[in-house]
Amino acid sequence: MFQNKTVIITGASRGIGKAIGLKLAAEGANIVIASKSVEENPKLGGTIFSAAQEMEAAGGKALAVQCDIRFEDQIDNVVAQTVEKFGGIDILINNASAINLTPTEQTEPKRFDLMYDINVRGTFMMSRACIPHLKKGANAHILNLSPPINMDKKWFAGHLAYTISKYDMSMIAIGLAAELKKYNIAANALWPRTTIATAAVNNLLGGEALMKMSRTVDIIADAAYYILSKPSAECTGNTFIDEAVLAAEGITDFNKYSVTPGGELFNDLFV
Repeated sequence: MFQNKTVIITGASRGIGKAIGLKLAAEGANIVIASKSVEENPKLGGTIFSAAQEMEAAGGKALAVQCDIRFEDQIDNVVAQTVEKFGGIDILINNASAINLTPTEQTEPKRFDLMYDINVRGTFMMSRACIPHLKKGANAHILNLSPPINMDKKWFAGHLAYTISKYDMSMIAIGLAAELKKYNIAANALWPRTTIATAAVNNLLGGEALMKMSRTVDIIADAAYYILSKPSAECTGNTFIDEAVLAAEGITDFNKYSVTPGGELFNDLFV
C-alpha cells in the first residue's frame, strides 16, 4: 500500500509526526522529515537526523530537511529536495504546531503570531507548495493534525488564540477537500480523543500525572495509516477522531495504547 510512496511530514523529529513516519516507513514508504531540530534539545529529544535513521531502520527510505514552515523559501526547499530525491509527493502530513494555552490578555503578540504563522499560514503554504506534485501522486492525501470544529464556547474561553488557530487548520483540510476533489486529492483532519504522551503534554500541559492518563503516539499513527490507506476520491473532507477511525476498522480494544493499561484517561481538548 505504501511501498515507495513519498510522504512529507512536518514536525516529524519527535512525537506524533515521528510515530506516523515510522508506521509508514515500516510499510516501505519514503519519509521526508521536515522539522527545525538539527541539535537535540534535552527536554524534547530527537533531531531530523535521528528520526531519519529510525525511519530507515524501520524499513523505509528517509530524507531529513531542516525546515521552519514560517518561511516559504524553506518550504520550497523541502518540496524541491523531495521531488529531486524521490521523484514526487504522494502524501503531506501537516503535523507541526505551536501551542500556547493562555487567555487573551496573557497572549502576547509574538505568541499569537507564532501560532498563526505555524498552525495556519504554515499549514496553508505547505499544502499550496505540495499540490502541483500531489496532482501527479498515487492516491494522494493531505492530513492535518487538527480537531473537529466544535463551536461550544467552552473551547474558546481559556485559550482563544490557540483554539482559532487549530480550527483554522481543520478548515484548511475541509476547504482543500472541496477544492481538490476534481484532482482526486483527499484532505482530512485527525485528532486524538485522549491526551497523547508527548513532550508537549509533559512540558506544557500536565507533567507526569497527565502523561500517565494519556495514550501512546501509536494510536494516532495507526489511525493515520487507515485514513491514508483509503481511496482519496472517497475519503475526504472529514475531521476524524482516532478512536472512531480504529473502531470502523473493527478495533475495539484500545487498552494497548494506554500509558497506564486499565488506568483513567484524560480527554483531549475539543472532544
